[in-house]
Amino acid sequence: MTRDKAEYIKNWLFRANEDIAVIKSLVNDGAEFYTSSICFHAQQASEKFLKAFLAYHDVDFPRTHDLDFLLLECQKINKEAFQIDFKSLTDFGVSVRYPDDFYIPDEEEALEYRDTAISVKEIVERLIK
Repeated sequence: MTRDKAEYIKNWLFRANEDIAVIKSLVNDGAEFYTSSICFHAQQASEKFLKAFLAYHDVDFPRTHDLDFLLLECQKINKEAFQIDFKSLTDFGVSVRYPDDFYIPDEEEALEYRDTAISVKEIVERLIK
């Protein structure tokens, strides 16, 4: 692996782990008060982890927040490892952040998406170490 490629992947992982750290902080401060932000960072972390995995495997990907698209690309490489149901998590990347589509998830949904993001983290970090 080239130094540039390693640095590129490292940056994706660093930023994804920042999102995980934000989630943990928000949950510790009271998940019921920050459900939308938890879901947003869960979407962002999942997206960045999937992109790190694709970059590791030299797969070009478009600028997208679509987790289902990224997941399908990852499944082309390792279908068994990526058995994830993102449900509506992609929506928290962009659309639900605008007033016309405003949606406030409940605490249970936010914590479920937190768990999804942590699962994606664990899968990707295990596969690219």
